[in-house]
Amino acid sequence: MFRTTLKSTVFLVATTALVGFAHAGDTYGPFPVTLKGYNGDKTNSVSYSGQIARHVLHDSLKKLAGKGNGGANAAELEAQLLSYFNGSDEDLPIIAPAGKDGFAVKQKTLNEISKGKNISGKFYKGAMPAWPGNVTGKEAVLHMIKLAAQSNGGFDAENGYDWAQLISKFTMGAMMYNQSIDNYLDEKLSADNKPNNKPYKDGAQYTGKEHSWDEGFGYWGAPAHALSLTPDQAYAISKGKDLAAADANGDGVVDLKTEMVFGPAYYAAGADRSGTKSTNYFHTIMKAFLDGRKLITSAKGEALTDAQRAELKGYAAVVEENWEKVLAEATFKYAGSVYKDIKKLADAGDDAAKAEAYRKYVKHWGELKGFAMALQTGKNNLGSSAVELNRLIGFGPVTLDNTYVTGLDADGNFERKRRLGWSDYKLNMLKVQKLMADQFGVKARANDATADLAALADKIDAVENAETD
Repeated sequence: MFRTTLKSTVFLVATTALVGFAHAGDTYGPFPVTLKGYNGDKTNSVSYSGQIARHVLHDSLKKLAGKGNGGANAAELEAQLLSYFNGSDEDLPIIAPAGKDGFAVKQKTLNEISKGKNISGKFYKGAMPAWPGNVTGKEAVLHMIKLAAQSNGGFDAENGYDWAQLISKFTMGAMMYNQSIDNYLDEKLSADNKPNNKPYKDGAQYTGKEHSWDEGFGYWGAPAHALSLTPDQAYAISKGKDLAAADANGDGVVDLKTEMVFGPAYYAAGADRSGTKSTNYFHTIMKAFLDGRKLITSAKGEALTDAQRAELKGYAAVVEENWEKVLAEATFKYAGSVYKDIKKLADAGDDAAKAEAYRKYVKHWGELKGFAMALQTGKNNLGSSAVELNRLIGFGPVTLDNTYVTGLDADGNFERKRRLGWSDYKLNMLKVQKLMADQFGVKARANDATADLAALADKIDAVENAETD
C-alpha cells in the first residue's frame, strides 16, 4: 500500500481548497526578528539565499551539459561544469535562468544571490545502485558530468543517454529533496539541534529553527508569493514567461531570490495542471512550509515546546509525503512518455524520422531515469520497490540494436551484454507506472498507459508460447 499518515491527510484535506489566491500574510516572509538579544539592524528573519544560489548552479549546470562538441572541448567543458558543481572562487555568471525580452531577471552573477555556494557539498552521499559501478550518488553524478563533457550536445546515441536530463533530474532529488527532507525537516527539527532560543550561528538575526526551516523551504524552489499563483502561472514563470505573475513587487524584473519558480516546485505545478488534474501538490507543500514558519515565529524566540515541535513535524510530514509523490508522478509520467516513444519509433518511416523519434525517446528516458534515481534519495528506504524500479528501467534504455547497458568493464566503459525486445521494454514501462500507482498512490497520472498493461502482457505471453511449441 502507498504511504500515508493521518496527520498528513488532515493537512492535505485542509489545503485542497486553495485554488491559486492568497490573503494578506500568505507570502513566505518577511517575518520579524524574534531572536532574543539581537542588536543588529536587520528586521527580517527570513533567509534562504544559499538554497536559491544552488538552484541557479543546478540550472546552469544543466544548460552546460548540452554544450559538448564531441570531444574537442571536453577538458575545458568539464572544468566549467565542475566549477558549477563544486563551486568557484570566481563570481560565476548565471547561465540559467537568464533574462530575455519580456522577462527580465534581476541578478546576473551568482554572488548577487549568495557567495561561496556549491552543489557538491550538499549532494547525496549514500549508495546509488541504480547507476552502474557500485557507486555513491555523488560518484554517479560526477561520472555523468565527465561523460557529458565528452559528448556531442549532451547526447550519447550509442548507449542511449541524455546527460543534461540525467544530471538535472537526479540532482533535484540528490540535492534539493535530500537536503530538505532528510536534513532540515528531519534532523534539525530535534529539540537540541539548532534550538529556537539560540542563533543559528554567531551574529545571525535568525534563530536555529527559523533558519533551518527557511533552508528546507529554499530547496523547494517556490517563490515567496506561490499561494497567489495558479499551477499554470507557476509553470509559465519557470519557463521564463508571465512577468506579471512573477513580479510580485512590481519593479519590472524577476528577483531570483523570491520570485522565480525552480525545479521541484515546477514539477509539482506541472503535475497539478496535467493528467487527471486532481492534485494540489504545489499549494499543499507551499501552505505546509508557510504554516510551519508561522508556528516557529509565534514562539517569539523561545525554545519550541514538545507540542509545538510535534505540530511542526506534522507540517514537515505533509511536505515529505507530497514531495515524494511529485517525484513519483514525474517517474510515472516519463515511463508513459518512453512507452509512447517506442510506439513512435516503430511507426517512423525514413531514417530522419527514426533518428528524431530515437532522440526524443532518449530524452524522455533520461528524465525517467533521473527521477527514478531522485526518488531513492529521501529519508525513506524504498527497499524492494527500489530494486524492482531499477530492474524495470535498467542502467540504460534499450537501444536501436536492442542491446542495453548492463554495467562497466575494467576500463570504466559501458558494456551492453544483453538484449531486450521492444515489446518487453514497453511492458516494463507499464509496470513502472503500476509500481508508482501501487506504492506511492500517484493521482495526476500524466501519460497514463496502464490500461494497455494486461493486453500487452497477454500478447507477449502468446508470442513466447508460440515460439516454444
